[in-house]
Amino acid sequence: MAVSVRDVAELARVSVGTVSNVLNRPEKVSPDTVERVQAAIQELGFVRNDVARQLRVGRSRTIGLVVLDVRNPFFTDLARGAEERAAEASLSVLLGNSDEDARREAAHLDLFEEQRVFGVLISPLAHAMPRIERLRAHGIPAVLVDRADEDLSFSSVAVDDVAGGELAVQHLLDLGRRRIAFVGGPMDIRQVADRLTGARRAVARVPGATLEVVETDAQTVLAGRAAGERIRERPRDERPDAVFAANDLLAVGALQALVMSGSVAVPEEIALIGYDDIDFASATVVPLSSIRQPSVLIGRRAVELLLREAADPRSPREHVVFQPELVARASTLGRS
Repeated sequence: MAVSVRDVAELARVSVGTVSNVLNRPEKVSPDTVERVQAAIQELGFVRNDVARQLRVGRSRTIGLVVLDVRNPFFTDLARGAEERAAEASLSVLLGNSDEDARREAAHLDLFEEQRVFGVLISPLAHAMPRIERLRAHGIPAVLVDRADEDLSFSSVAVDDVAGGELAVQHLLDLGRRRIAFVGGPMDIRQVADRLTGARRAVARVPGATLEVVETDAQTVLAGRAAGERIRERPRDERPDAVFAANDLLAVGALQALVMSGSVAVPEEIALIGYDDIDFASATVVPLSSIRQPSVLIGRRAVELLLREAADPRSPREHVVFQPELVARASTLGRS
């Protein structure tokens, strides 16, 4: 027979309402009472019925998080930050991976809506905004992570990717490189397009500098390796002297293609810089220069904005934009 809240209340010698407060609003109950109720819960083996609670209050204690590619350590770090902050508010995070696929993204949002989640954090594909607007119309707040929408109608937490792309290529130009290749794609992903825009701005300021685009169909190590192989197979005098990859996974793949064959020296022949500064960047065969994003902090801040909107849906939308940071290592500077 299942243990009820009433059973816990009787053993702890408190009211049913006090047990409910301990479960949902412990800050309203004295520490001694909380300890007594928790002891009763443990002794009886009580497990709360979150489904029933969800039906009563209209939302769960779960935040839905949709990311573009869970294989990318940037997004796993972002999720870690979101989980840390959510736990402080007695919430959990359910992770959905869109894999840059619009149908998978829509399926995750449908599931989160059916589950009446507390709110949604999403790094959306370009066309997703009408679907996210529907969530909010149904009482589910949403915050955009790693990008903002055009009309700023949703709160967002992101990094200035245009500035990041500009910073990366300016670093290459400052080192005397003039034939820059941008490796990245798909171009309908806002972050990729913004980083390319920044790269073009930096090149436009330097007479004689050029920028070519080596487009990829994904942001993975394999896609980066394929792009690197295409560059490596060119005659030496037709290769770029520097590569800016739209993320570190692409940069790692390009580095493998260039270095592992032994035919191209990095950075002597081709300097290479990535984006995100994932943990693995400093441990590659040639430590990878990168543009750092505060991934954990982005996740934490996004949850804070979501909590604020859930408490007051009419509160002003906030748009937090972090500035990127150059981390220069051997792939552009050479070995010290």
